[in-house]
Amino acid sequence: MRIDAHHHLWDVSKRDYDWLKTQDPQIQRTFDVSDLQIAMASAAIDRTIIVQTVPELGETLDMLATAAANPETIAGVVGWVDLADPAVSDALAELMTGEAGSFLVGIRHVVHNELDARWLMRADVRRGLQAVGEAGLLYELLIRTRELPAAIEVAESLPDVQFVLDHIGKPPIADGACDEWADLVTQLAAHPNVACKLSGLVAEAKPGATTADFQPYADRILDSFGTDRIMFGSDWPVCVPHRSYEGVYELAVELLRGLSASELAAVFGLNAVSVYGLA
Repeated sequence: MRIDAHHHLWDVSKRDYDWLKTQDPQIQRTFDVSDLQIAMASAAIDRTIIVQTVPELGETLDMLATAAANPETIAGVVGWVDLADPAVSDALAELMTGEAGSFLVGIRHVVHNELDARWLMRADVRRGLQAVGEAGLLYELLIRTRELPAAIEVAESLPDVQFVLDHIGKPPIADGACDEWADLVTQLAAHPNVACKLSGLVAEAKPGATTADFQPYADRILDSFGTDRIMFGSDWPVCVPHRSYEGVYELAVELLRGLSASELAAVFGLNAVSVYGLA
């Protein structure tokens, strides 16, 4: 089974996406399940994980309802809760109730937008992360190089919480910079409770970037996490201004061309089944 471990859906008629206003006009429109299914077919993807885009419980509830209505397409939901809320455990329990709630597999927050580079290590946030783990969910790290030191500390301090690094930590691919990110991401990968998504690369690169521009970053992720802790993610439709869904999939295949058939099967599906606990 091929699984896309990271994509989004949004409805511009239903809520205000402030971040979307700064994006390419191509994606400043609604993307729904029918759009997703067409895109998935281009790369023969079987099922997906849908991921939050705004810090709103309402969006998480909408994603859960969408997953419940389309279980043949969407295998899981990574939603949002306020980690600093003292009642975060209650919020998680409420999200997980009912048939739709069974699709919740993880929680995410746009950490790289926080002013505090050490936001993840705040006492209230760490308490929230612990609650996520106790609920049987994983936490996805949406961070850049600046926040990697705090991510390393929090992964070490909460060994029972499963973490997933989104977009390989958003390295500065457009600048060709690698050293600081590479050193820190290797330290993060030393913690066995952290997995990584090979996703979001094209959004961090210059227009016209080639496979060679991405290869050093993919190689570092492979060396650091191994093939049993890496998952393919399209980051569709954010990727659309840069490459099509099929184009992003083909890029990942090119970057991993040295892997065996069994290793590719792991990266493009089996690891997601294991990490997210999918049926």
